[in-house]
Amino acid sequence: MFVGVARIVLQIPGARSLKDRRRVVKGLKDRARAKLPVSIAEIGDLERWQVATLGISVVSNDSARCSEVLSHVATLAGSAHDALVADVATEIVSFGDGGTGIRGGIEQALDRGAFTDGGFDFPAPERDDE
Repeated sequence: MFVGVARIVLQIPGARSLKDRRRVVKGLKDRARAKLPVSIAEIGDLERWQVATLGISVVSNDSARCSEVLSHVATLAGSAHDALVADVATEIVSFGDGGTGIRGGIEQALDRGAFTDGGFDFPAPERDDE
């Protein structure tokens, strides 16, 4: 399993208010979500009228696919009429075949006996001993 992440910084020179900025950012986010299998959110510069920082993520079983999707998002951002791409940073992280390299989660909880009596402080189920 591979997780690709990107940070895209946009300059929005025509924005004269936060409303102008939100219109540009929302349009880009909506286009990216409609065309590509990504999650995208504003992650910085929230109060600056002419700058927006977006975080994008994609999950795939192929690192090349993650790279391809993130590249398409950057291209999409670059084709926006109202914004200029000021910076793009990407990273692709491997979590092993089928995500087996993820630390934590249910496997780790089971290894330490978290779901056995005494693991968590869940009340014990009531028994009808009739």
